[in-house]
Amino acid sequence: MPRININDLNAFVAIARERSFTRAAARLGVSQSALSHTMRGLESRLETRLLTRNTRGVSLTDAGRRLLETIEPHLEGITAGIEGLRDLRETPSGTIRITATDHAAETLLWPVVAALTEHFADITVEISVNYGLTDIVAEGFDAGVRVGEAIEQDMVAVRIGPDLEMAVVATPDYFSAMGVPQTPRDLVSHRCINLRLTSSRRLYAWEFEEAGRALNVRVEGPLIFDTTHLCIKAALAGRGVAFAPEDQVRDALAYGRLVRVLEDWCPPFPGYHLYYPSRRHMSSAFRLLVDSLRYTG
Repeated sequence: MPRININDLNAFVAIARERSFTRAAARLGVSQSALSHTMRGLESRLETRLLTRNTRGVSLTDAGRRLLETIEPHLEGITAGIEGLRDLRETPSGTIRITATDHAAETLLWPVVAALTEHFADITVEISVNYGLTDIVAEGFDAGVRVGEAIEQDMVAVRIGPDLEMAVVATPDYFSAMGVPQTPRDLVSHRCINLRLTSSRRLYAWEFEEAGRALNVRVEGPLIFDTTHLCIKAALAGRGVAFAPEDQVRDALAYGRLVRVLEDWCPPFPGYHLYYPSRRHMSSAFRLLVDSLRYTG
């Protein structure tokens, strides 16, 4: 039986997860040529081809899939054991990677992260803004933040914020010129400001509720953004109708810069939750972050 270096196995798992030598090399902090050399050596010692390169990236052979299923849980266990030793230190430390929407990142994550990193210099937090349903395991994140109803059942979910409401808004001048929609279906004749989901590249369908049933409306308009901030800015500039979290437009509504319509069609829904794999080892730093974010209202 050939002797296999654990670093070679970690390199294989990184490539298998990323489906790309480029992304795996960046994740591991090595060059692509070094990573390719490592994989050639591993396949040579095993006398088995594990990966296949093609125009779409990297895929696993049958042997590669079998190896990944066998070794990945053990490597995770080794990592958890090492992290457990670090937990014996008095001061929490380590890097925590989180994916969230910009709204959740700014309103919920940032206040907690700012305080946490000020008091614990050995904790590093990376926040990646993304509107899609990210596979946090495959993408190498420790946790994600999404609304409660969008979280998969095999994840641990911790509520970190109150219920949310969406608001359909535009300037008074816009509604004066274009008319006020009476139902969500009337939006198809308005200039609406679309939001593109970065992961799927699809346009977000505006979500309403009619007699307790979901009603999704696909809208059209001259502007498309991948952040609600710009959608709101465009609405404030009179360029059309935006669909945004109510708390993000609350001040503009209070000062009359924007007008809200279709309020009865936008009931509250479960707020943001932090989610992470149930088998994830909770380092002292991660546990501290979870406890600090936990919503108790």
